[in-house]
Amino acid sequence: MLTKLIVHDEYTPKERKPGDGYFITISGNVGAGKSTFTEIIGTALDFNTSYEKVIGNPYLEDFYADQERWSFHLQLYFLSQRFQDQKRIGEINQNHIQDRSIYEDVEIFAKSLHDNKKMTDRDYDTYSELFYCMMTPYLIKPDLMIFLDGSIDTILNRIDKRGREMEKKISKQYWIDLHNRYKNWIKDYKQSPVLVVDIDQVDLLEKPQQIEILTKEIKNILYNHKQAIVG
Repeated sequence: MLTKLIVHDEYTPKERKPGDGYFITISGNVGAGKSTFTEIIGTALDFNTSYEKVIGNPYLEDFYADQERWSFHLQLYFLSQRFQDQKRIGEINQNHIQDRSIYEDVEIFAKSLHDNKKMTDRDYDTYSELFYCMMTPYLIKPDLMIFLDGSIDTILNRIDKRGREMEKKISKQYWIDLHNRYKNWIKDYKQSPVLVVDIDQVDLLEKPQQIEILTKEIKNILYNHKQAIVG
């Protein structure tokens, strides 16, 4: 089974007006293939696309070298970039697919850093307060989240394959911790329906025939969301 659709019991579909664009956000661990998925599926659906800013990020390399010192700076930078991106998506109100959701910033990465004593209580509280103040009044909820899920071995192999030296310096346990956090987080996510894509089986570069299968399923969810399976 390539995919599974999950709709939380507490999910309430957002109100839509004629002409409103659909907003899809992609989530998943580092190395899951979010950027590739965004590009290929965005093109297939003829949706606008936006990507997480990795190249040119002024804090990322410093963070991987010293997480305790740079965690707060990095998370603020990502929050700023993601907030601007999602606000722009809401203002333009066109069909759009986004590489990584804003929810992961606080509920996966910042929380992981805080729990592992790499972000202080003071910084975590400040960051979280800022996140929720920004989130509620200004940002639109997605119509669909696509969660790229798979085994930790697949994640580690993809991280190694893309060959970013700063990522190779990080311990295997760090990636395992994030992997487990994603598994727990997605169970409680309530902002939109979730299409879970099994990246152990789905590879849009090696198996391009899967593109049509996924785009048909995504269209069906967006345009017929009342038929979604509640899980």
